[in-house]
Amino acid sequence: MRFTSSRRIDFQMVDLAGIVYYPNFWDLAHRFYEESWEYTCGIHYNDILEKHGLGFPLVHSEANFHNPLSYGDTATCNLTIKRIGETSVTWKFEIFNQNQILCWSSIQTTVCTQMNEITSKVTVPEWMRIGLSKIKE
Repeated sequence: MRFTSSRRIDFQMVDLAGIVYYPNFWDLAHRFYEESWEYTCGIHYNDILEKHGLGFPLVHSEANFHNPLSYGDTATCNLTIKRIGETSVTWKFEIFNQNQILCWSSIQTTVCTQMNEITSKVTVPEWMRIGLSKIKE
């Protein structure tokens, strides 16, 4: 199972060549990541941060650029989870254009922390593990 969502590539996301400026792929991925929490755990990401006091800062990221995305394209992200560890989650992003051509892929690891003590890892809560398992490979 996977989480899939789409959005248009807007003008402010591209460079002078008319293609997505490379750091914007991480911004785009993070938007899909935030959206996925409602699908997997039934909760808005802001509620995880504010009500539960948990954060998931990025601690590792690898990416491959396969094909440009251009202004006006539709980016579709397939998001899965490769691993749910004791204190971390490893995510797999694949972003395609409207022609189903793979444009960008990334493996990213986030670590579970308390928002009031962001430098200390905590265990991923069981209710999150259950929800996140919906998109586990």
